[in-house]
Amino acid sequence: MTKRKHKYSNKKLSRGEPPNFSGQHLMHNKKLLHEIVDQANVCKKDTVLELGAGKGALTTVLNERAGKVLAVEYDSKFVEILKRKAVQFQNTKIIHQDIMKIHLPREKFIVVSNIPYSITTPIMKMLLNNPSNGLQRGVIVMEKGAARRFTSKFVKNPYVLVWRMWFDLLYVKEISREHFSPPPRVDSAILVIRRKVKPIVSYKYYATFLGFAEYALKKPDAPIEIALRGIFSPLQMKRLKRSLSIQYETPIGSLTESQWGIVFDTMTTYVQQHLWPRSRKKKQY
Repeated sequence: MTKRKHKYSNKKLSRGEPPNFSGQHLMHNKKLLHEIVDQANVCKKDTVLELGAGKGALTTVLNERAGKVLAVEYDSKFVEILKRKAVQFQNTKIIHQDIMKIHLPREKFIVVSNIPYSITTPIMKMLLNNPSNGLQRGVIVMEKGAARRFTSKFVKNPYVLVWRMWFDLLYVKEISREHFSPPPRVDSAILVIRRKVKPIVSYKYYATFLGFAEYALKKPDAPIEIALRGIFSPLQMKRLKRSLSIQYETPIGSLTESQWGIVFDTMTTYVQQHLWPRSRKKKQY
């Protein structure tokens, strides 16, 4: 029999394996679980979304601290365990659903999760692609390489740049493989998400900024003058580089978040709209 492939990672699945289970590793270190919840500053006024709740090790810490816990799990065996553990907690709702098919809470919420590593990027896109949603902050345990990529000073991915206009992404610490069952093949890390008090780009410019980011980061190592050719005139580029205080050789991917804000603001203020790059991707939300 031909094995099905994972919907998001294209990895082969064992018979009966749920579509988002591949890559899920359960935490069992109680000290670490409490540290993660402490990082999220969970309190009784919070609605907490937990993605990939597993057997409920993190859920049992969350439902003692939060006002409401929405624990999402696909595996039927784990769901039954979660329901038994949640009986005594009226503030906890177990959602038997594929993570990528859930609807995010309409109210303000935080995310505290040990997510399935095989769908790390799709989960992050679901949470961060819409800056107008209710996400306020989050603490996510994920594969170390992904956490490094999302927080790197040098930006290569347009979607990561877009997220950073509205959210701060912070790499907190590495987590040893021995704290998981089964132990993952890769190292893990804690990533913290915080909504910026003052966004660098207005929410209404989401689609415009996405198109701009995709255009600008086609070649992240290219000098800014080359990367943005076709948008700014030579005179505009000269003034832009002066306002950014950068040299000709500065790669576009090395700009800081505030510098990206300056470049985008300059484009929307001084460049005719028909010259603004447009995203080829469908609207993300």
